[in-house]
Formats: sequence, C-alpha cells, structure tokens
Amino acid sequence: MNILHAATGLVLGAVLLATGASAAESFSPYVDGKGNISMPRDYRSWQFLGTWGVAADENNQVGSKGFHNVYTQPETASAFRTTGKFPDGAVLVKELLKAKTNSMTTGEISYATETEGWFIMIKDAEGRFKDNKLWGDGWGWALFKVDNPANTVTKDYRADCLACHQPAKKDDWVYLRGYPVLKK
Repeated sequence: MNILHAATGLVLGAVLLATGASAAESFSPYVDGKGNISMPRDYRSWQFLGTWGVAADENNQVGSKGFHNVYTQPETASAFRTTGKFPDGAVLVKELLKAKTNSMTTGEISYATETEGWFIMIKDAEGRFKDNKLWGDGWGWALFKVDNPANTVTKDYRADCLACHQPAKKDDWVYLRGYPVLKK
C-alpha cells in the first residue's frame, strides 16, 4: 500500500468516526446506513454499457415500445473487464424509455422518447443489509418512477425483481450479453 492510499484510508476513517457514519454508509454514496437506495443523478456521464429494445407486442405493431439504456461507473466497467466480476459498490442504472416507431427512408425505425423510470442495482459483496428487503443475492435492487425519483417503488426484491432476473442468475443476476463493452 502506498502512502497516498494509506493517508486516504486514514482520512476516510476519521471522517466516518467524526460523522458517526457506518462502514455500510460509506460503501456507496447511493445507499444510507439502513440500506435505502437513492438514484444517481449523474449516471448519463458514466460508462454506457448497452441498450435493450423492448419489442412492441400489441395489435401486430412493428418496432419497439421501449428502450432500456444501461450505465455504470467507468471504474466498474474496467474492473469487470479485468476480473469478470462486478466489484463491491458497483452501480448499474437501467434507464427506462418509451419509444415510437415511424417509417423512414431506411425502413421502419424506433426511437426513444420520454423517460419512464430507472432500475438500479448496487453490488453488495458483503451482505450488509440482511434486514432490508431491497437487498439480497449479492445486490441492492430498486425501481424508481419518473413521477417520484426520490423514492423507490420496490418493496421486496424477491417479489418485485427476481422473476425477471432469474434467467441471468448464473451471470450474477445481470444480462451480460447486452453489454459488449464489458468483454475483455
């Protein structure tokens, strides 16, 4: 450990002691000491991982009914490319967007319109929040709607999130195939 890292650790420890903050609060700026998750406001400046197109499924429509743009911190993407794992405290933000489809000279195209909400996952390699129903299986899970981005609508990740993520269980609950920038 070099002197800069040691000094940083000492300063952080002193700040935690002085403020009464716990180690759980310090592992992510988007999580409080009880495990409540907040939405990162600056996520669009992070590393873009990829987009999922959600196919239209009503009345034989063509195109997409929505897009899911996914972002993470640049250091998370770099760590994943090196280790093949998400580091403790990694944040994934899935931005949920509505879509419209129109004819253009290139054919039928779909494009994103307004934001509907955000799905947030925060890696917790230590199992810090055993009594909080937003946390488990190595992650914190939260869905925020655009009309109230300060409060998650998720009540229990097992009931609200796992069913959709079950097919990705072997990949740490994340659909890695949609994120080409994570490949080595």
